[in-house]
Amino acid sequence: MEGTSLYLPIVILLMQCSPSIPVTVSTKSHKVEVREFSDAMLSCVFHTEIDQSPRIEWKKKGKGVSFVYYEGQFKAPFEGRATIDGATVMLQRVTQEDAGEYRCEISAPLDSVILGETNITLKVLVPPQTPSCEIPSAAVTGSVVKLRCRDQQSIPPATYSWFKDSQRIIPPRLTNASYVINSQTGILEFKAVAKEDTGHYSCLASNGVGPPKTCKGKHMTIEDVNVLAVVAAVVVVCLVIVVCGCGGFLLHRNGFFSPGHRGRSNVNYIPSPQEPQDFKHTQSFML
Repeated sequence: MEGTSLYLPIVILLMQCSPSIPVTVSTKSHKVEVREFSDAMLSCVFHTEIDQSPRIEWKKKGKGVSFVYYEGQFKAPFEGRATIDGATVMLQRVTQEDAGEYRCEISAPLDSVILGETNITLKVLVPPQTPSCEIPSAAVTGSVVKLRCRDQQSIPPATYSWFKDSQRIIPPRLTNASYVINSQTGILEFKAVAKEDTGHYSCLASNGVGPPKTCKGKHMTIEDVNVLAVVAAVVVVCLVIVVCGCGGFLLHRNGFFSPGHRGRSNVNYIPSPQEPQDFKHTQSFML
């Protein structure tokens, strides 16, 4: 007992001198991903050294820093659609406007370390929308043709698949294939289309968030070049050029464009008869 009584003051002294834990702030997840129009939980857990009533603040980073939760209440645009439990915030029906980086701050003035914080990034996912498709209605054999498919709203960005007559077009493995598919940009490019490429084309957009969406699609016809029509058109143009050239040469040869030809337009000019007063004056002079 005497030995124990000797150690007891030392133990008490060590307990009093041992450092206490200052304010600490943590989160269960620094990255939160939720679908648009669903609820998002932003976790914030804290421990204080002495202060039992720390100040809790939430801020959102954007072009500047704005308050989300301040002085015990939510600020616009979160007012009326957010709740808080301890320091954990629940945002209801989030949209793209809510996406961004949030910061939970705990202020404990009575602690040796008076401020702690943690950051959380909120990403709002958007399922695919109906993509827009650019499909030519016709093309000639041997020409380069590009079909385009694009969904501007999906998050993360959609990937694309092409279909011909309801059958998926498999991306070619060979670099010298007659067509190329870029699943990231949504472009289907034919290096030299052939008649067998005629068909109904459509595109499918997907990003793993919601159900894939397909564009309406369009029929593309590939036609051979009408060689006879092209030759006939060239012959007609050449004949027109030859006729015009010969006609111009003959006119020039006959002096139609010469200055003398233009000046002979007044050769047969007949002067107008004299005025009556001039005639009378002449008669009186003879008498």
